[in-house]
Amino acid sequence: MTVEHENFARKRRQTREVRIGKVPVGGESPVCLQSMTSTYTHDIDATVAQITRLAAAGCDVVRVAVPDRKDTAALPEIIRQSPIPVIADVHFRYQRALEAVAAGAHKIRLNPGNIKDRRQVNEVIRACRDAGIPIRVGVNEGSVVERQDRAVRASEQEQLARGRDHNLVQLMIRKLEEYIRIFEENDFADVVLAAKSPDPVVVIEAYRAISQRFDYPLHLGVTHAGPPETGRVRSIAALATLLAEGIGDTIRISYAADPIHEVEDGKELLCSLKLRCRTEPELIACPTCGRIEVDLFKLVTEVRHKLATIRAPIKVAVMGCVVNGPGEAEGADVAVFAGKGRGVIYVQGEQVRTVTEAEMLDALYEEAVAFAERVKRGEARLSGDEVAINPPKAKPRP
Repeated sequence: MTVEHENFARKRRQTREVRIGKVPVGGESPVCLQSMTSTYTHDIDATVAQITRLAAAGCDVVRVAVPDRKDTAALPEIIRQSPIPVIADVHFRYQRALEAVAAGAHKIRLNPGNIKDRRQVNEVIRACRDAGIPIRVGVNEGSVVERQDRAVRASEQEQLARGRDHNLVQLMIRKLEEYIRIFEENDFADVVLAAKSPDPVVVIEAYRAISQRFDYPLHLGVTHAGPPETGRVRSIAALATLLAEGIGDTIRISYAADPIHEVEDGKELLCSLKLRCRTEPELIACPTCGRIEVDLFKLVTEVRHKLATIRAPIKVAVMGCVVNGPGEAEGADVAVFAGKGRGVIYVQGEQVRTVTEAEMLDALYEEAVAFAERVKRGEARLSGDEVAINPPKAKPRP
């Protein structure tokens, strides 16, 4: 971790540490990135295949749904094959939690809105204590209002009608406090807390309040965020705000889409906030304007695709002109400044090639690969945002 990473990470709110398998969460440990499978858990092959993809993309732990006995029956084999710790997501039937613990799950998720019986919760706590695994207590906006007791439900709905956002947060906090009391009376502290809503403003207010009341690690997320096109804005608005304030120990960005996008965007968020070190290339590109004389959209897409084969955190810049390009690419290890018909390629501030537009993509990739290899051999070091780039010696020919 760089000094810059250390300085930012030092701002994080200190919490207790729990362990999900071999992955530490809370305390001084890095922010943990998780996702959830979209397969039927009882389909072992499909579930393991998806977990493997998520792990390869950078997922640290994964959650699986276990609504039925056939799902918990599949857990031992899934856990055996999984490259990362597996969390069992339990709703309504506490027996699924007990079965998941017996199957070797690395963590259990419970929802106070649908498993409230004190005896049942006590049984799950005892099982998790004996197995040495944590429990995530998560309240969601969709289930926080009472469902069974009509009088209580009417009272809570009336409370929300008087001021939804603030009173919803207060209701979430109250339900968490009531549920956590059971754990504290059982002297069980391996707990992670969450309070999710589709509304980023509610999420921010809820986690700020929770962070002031408890020292348990917090799992951040915006539930029902929608498709990636809109969900990423909704999710990042809340999660980036909280993480920048030092709140949050583990995150999941939730989409109605292939969960691989959750991991990709979650990893980029953590890297952008310097809460996670990059292991792959970082691509930056200039904003479009009337000076662009190449198909920048196509070039950036193609460069991004080719860079996916490189396993080194080099910074690559693709600039559409030579006017502001050098300044905007400061700190890049490898950069191209594209003009009409030609491109000028830089490696750590030094102009190395001038190529035709047709050669630009391959030439940039070749220089990126060569530089990454020199870094791996110890013959060069990453820029660390310190590279200064002078304007090209000669503008591309018109």
